[in-house]
Amino acid sequence: AIMVYKVFPGLSHDTAKLTHLILHAIAIVLGAVGIYCAFKFHNESGIANLYSLHSWLGIGAISLYGIQWIFGFVTFFFPGAAPDVRRGALPWHALFGLFVYVLTLATAELGFLEKMTFLQSSGLDKYGAEALLVNFTALVVVLFGAAVVVAAVAPAAKVEEPEGYAPIPVIG
Repeated sequence: AIMVYKVFPGLSHDTAKLTHLILHAIAIVLGAVGIYCAFKFHNESGIANLYSLHSWLGIGAISLYGIQWIFGFVTFFFPGAAPDVRRGALPWHALFGLFVYVLTLATAELGFLEKMTFLQSSGLDKYGAEALLVNFTALVVVLFGAAVVVAAVAPAAKVEEPEGYAPIPVIG
């Protein structure tokens, strides 16, 4: 959702904004389902809840994500703030959104670390296939997350079109 404005520059502003809003709403729902499943698994397995930094950051991240979504919805979508307020709030909305995104990446990485700790304490080979799978998955999350952050903060490139070339218009 962060990348909608960069990846699809031909979309109308209203379509991009609606897409951004809907994708973030889906992410909030999926995050809430994930937290529900974690609590359910812990309760059914007799494992304590909210004992790790991963769980604390997870609750904080989903809470801040929800606040960010509500703020964006009310300020930029419905009912929508005055244009001057929206203009002033946009850089803060983008900055706070990136902060929450990085917080979710850190939470995910702590989850991988926690899972590896549990697996290794139960006898998992440190260089076995499962350990490598968890570590490489965590590495992919870091690299993808970094790419999103860099792409989000990088200035948009203006590409000169060759003479006589016209792109296919995006209908929207």
